[in-house]
Parts: sequence; C-alpha cells; structure tokens
Amino acid sequence: MRLGDFLRRQKSLRTHVIHALPVVVLMPHSRCNCRCVMCDIWKANANKHELSAEDLEPHLEAFRRWRTRWFVLSGGEALMHSNLWTLCSLLKRDDDGVVLSLLSTGLLLRRHAAEVVRHVDEVIVSLDGPAETHDAIRRIPHAFTQLADGVAALREHAPGFRVTGRCVIQRRNFRELPEIIDAARSIGLDRISFLAADVSTDAFNRAEPWSAEQVSDVALDRDQAREFADVVERTLAERAADVRSGFVAESPEQMRRLARYFAALHGDGEHVAPRCNAPWVSTVVEADGTVRPCFFHPPLGNLRDAPLDAVLNAPAAVAFRRGLRVDRDPICRRCVCSLHLPPWKRV
Repeated sequence: MRLGDFLRRQKSLRTHVIHALPVVVLMPHSRCNCRCVMCDIWKANANKHELSAEDLEPHLEAFRRWRTRWFVLSGGEALMHSNLWTLCSLLKRDDDGVVLSLLSTGLLLRRHAAEVVRHVDEVIVSLDGPAETHDAIRRIPHAFTQLADGVAALREHAPGFRVTGRCVIQRRNFRELPEIIDAARSIGLDRISFLAADVSTDAFNRAEPWSAEQVSDVALDRDQAREFADVVERTLAERAADVRSGFVAESPEQMRRLARYFAALHGDGEHVAPRCNAPWVSTVVEADGTVRPCFFHPPLGNLRDAPLDAVLNAPAAVAFRRGLRVDRDPICRRCVCSLHLPPWKRV
C-alpha cells in the first residue's frame, strides 16, 4: 500500500471527513429476477431505476482522488441493467488496480458469461441451499440448475475466474448448513460465506421494518435458534477442513455469532455489533442515486442532486460519523454483516 493511501485513510477515521474511500457499493439496477422470501427488492420491479454512465461520470474524479479501488456491483440483479458493460468500462477507465465484483443471482450468468469475464474480476453468487431448498427460497423453478450452469459457463470462458458464494441463513435452510457447503463445492465455487437474514431494518426495499408476522416467516424461533447453535457446532466439527482452508469464509467464532444473532432476537443474550468501519471507508449508492453510509443506516443524500464528495462530507454526514458508536448503535448491534478495513490493509 502507498503511504499516501494509508495516511488519507487514517485522516478519515480521525476527522470523520472522507479523505479516502477504498470501497464503493453500486446498485446499477433496481430490479431482480428472483422473488426471495427474505428480500423485498423484487417488489419494486416496476420502478426500473438504473444508474447510467451520465450519473457516474461527474463523480469519477472523486473516486480517483479518494483512491477507490473496489467497486461492488450489487442489486437487484446488476445483469438486468441495459448497459452494464459501459458502466464497468467507465469505472476501470483509468485502471490503476481497480477491482470490480459482481453480485448475482446466477440466472443470467450463462447468457452473459463472455462479457462478465471480460469486464469484472470476480462474481459472488447467491446460494441458499441444495437444489430443492434454493429453488424454494428463490421462488424460481430450476434456479439452482441455472446457477450451476452459469458458474460452469464462466469457467468455460476463463478457467481460473473467481466465483464465490454467499448464503443468507433463515428459517428454511438453517438445518442444512453442511449441505450448503457441499452444494457450493458441487457447483465449483471457490468459497462460501454466510450471514443471517436481516429482519430488523428497512434495507432491501422495505418501505418500513417488517411486521411481526413477516419476521416470524424468515427468522428462527427460540427453539430453532437453539437447534441452530447445535447445527453450527456439528458443522464446525464435520467440515473443519473447509473452515481451516478458508473455503468457508467465516471463522468458527463468526459462525457461532450467526446462532447468537437469532437467539438474541428472543432475548436469549444481547445483540453484539460486529467490528465495522464501513461508514468511514465505503458508501452505498442505490439505483435511484440515493447515497447511504452502508446498507442499513438512513440515506445521506443523492448523487443526482449534489456531487458525491459534497454528499459524503456534508455537515450532517460528518456529524453522523462523528456521533456513531458502532458498539452501542441499535442498528449496528443488530447488523448481519460488517466491513472492517484497517488503514494499512490493501483492498
């Protein structure tokens, strides 16, 4: 890492004014081609919001100045964008080690495999379980088969291309933790990571936090949370080699935190915030231009209304970061993911 990058990151953490922004999450497209039970993004498919090249062009200088090196193309399904490859080329136009990661449901990977391996550096697919479970959660017939076929197509075009998986643990798949790891291996993924289903915030296109009925349809009940703790321990024992090798991305302690999260929903223990500095090292830009400090905290502004650096360093945004105590904040304490990037760590 360059000394200047290290010092700028340190300055951001110390002053709460963004001087370096290593990671930017972009949602290029608002629609999704799945109807997942734990996510409401698909319910806004009629909106058809997109980030265009014209939207991003005015902010490229800020990305260069902030030494942004990792762009994550999230969703909705980014492959439904009308011209995703123009956006990718724009972000890598002055390529100085810029990395593009594409999050995908996998349903369109075969169709776009040649362009994917040409324009992005890795793909992170959603995997919810073995075939029957995955299809039921996605509510798309043969979704698992299409996902596996898409991964195979990427490897046909580029044998060494990196494809990893991300699994959201919830009521319909928590008992299948070992089988999910096996499914990831069976379709040729390089790694699988796990996170708990978010049932507490208005993220993922929820107009407001879920009702108790909606939460109970996705979250584990008290008995299931206790059962899941046993499933985690059994998985750590039976799949110890996968954890040691890094095929399972999380450490044993991080896996156990998944079970504690669901237990805490029922008052069995307290919610403990993950180690995270996302609002100081990253931002999330939604398909309509909304800018957030992370997926879960309220918006800071909109890049269609003001330059991104003006949004992120507006007095209210600086005050938000200065006042945020991750270990005490109720949103952070219930957070299901984290980004902790020390100043010395290369993206």
